[in-house]
Amino acid sequence: MSTDDNSTPDTRRALVVGASGITGSALVDQLDRDGWEVSALSRRASSTGRVRGIAADLRDLGSLRAALAEERPTHVFFTAWQRQETEAENIAVNGAMVRDLLAALAHAPLQHVALVTGLKHYLGPFEAYAAGEMPDTPFHEEEPRLDTPNFYYAQEDELFAAAARQGFTWSVHRSHTVIGYAVGNAMNMGLTIAVQAALANHLDLPFVFPGSEEQWNGLTDMTDAGLLAEQMVWAATDPAGADEAFNIVNGDVFRWRWMWPRLAAHLGVEPDRVVGYEGRTRPLEEQMAEHQHRWSEVAAAHGLAESDVTRLASWWHTDADLGREMEVVTDMGKSRDAGFLRYRRTEQAFVDLFRRYRAERLIP
Repeated sequence: MSTDDNSTPDTRRALVVGASGITGSALVDQLDRDGWEVSALSRRASSTGRVRGIAADLRDLGSLRAALAEERPTHVFFTAWQRQETEAENIAVNGAMVRDLLAALAHAPLQHVALVTGLKHYLGPFEAYAAGEMPDTPFHEEEPRLDTPNFYYAQEDELFAAAARQGFTWSVHRSHTVIGYAVGNAMNMGLTIAVQAALANHLDLPFVFPGSEEQWNGLTDMTDAGLLAEQMVWAATDPAGADEAFNIVNGDVFRWRWMWPRLAAHLGVEPDRVVGYEGRTRPLEEQMAEHQHRWSEVAAAHGLAESDVTRLASWWHTDADLGREMEVVTDMGKSRDAGFLRYRRTEQAFVDLFRRYRAERLIP
């Protein structure tokens, strides 16, 4: 392992794993702006500007070894995961991806590996999501693991084992729902809500909040992808971030009963068509089932770049986040004490995201 903790950005070589996703894309942009040498690993790699794409299959150790044989990253940022049918499969597949990726880099001069997980660390996996005994909110990093199998724990354990074996430092970053730019992503609330609004405008439908009474009325927070990227880079390069797990949220809190009409206004929905929680949860998978096929009409009418709604909207994930029957807020004290003081205002994060999606002709 290199011991040069004072190396300049010119000598820092980053490998971003899952580079086409919301967090990976934000990391690539951040590292490139900061002057790092950046390689971006994904299944369908492409090189742009100073960023070099690497194509590899994270579920194939042979593919990883071949793709990474000549790579010498000093820092790895692991942002990938693949959803499976059961949590047992999630554990097997996603734990193995971390293990195999780091094994394929056993020859590299790794200084630090940063891993993104999330609040399912505290809430439990999809199969037991917010269903069992959980710590009180706001969530703190020192809470013990839940007594439930969880692929986040498996990923952490593979990271810790590789760090001990290969001699690098690590950090874990537990984000809440991430607001950021990506297409074809399985967890994309910002774009999902924008697609819902566009369909509502096109078909003259009500813009109905899909979540629970607790989410409508309770406090919550979110994570801007750019802020998450900034924390990961900070932890990877500041000694205070070494060998620690950190929560990462924007730093403000809000109630959806306040945010929902504001997002509607930013998305061009008339106030009289905005509907909040009224007696029951109304999931988007249920709401949009008979309307999502009309997205091709929206795309044609506005000259949009993507006519396949499944590449844009992840109804199931937004339903899972907004359907929780508990208040969810996250403590940032540990990160602030360690020296990471960055902040985002969540409404502005949504506004900036909608602006970018419009510029890319993905929403009207």
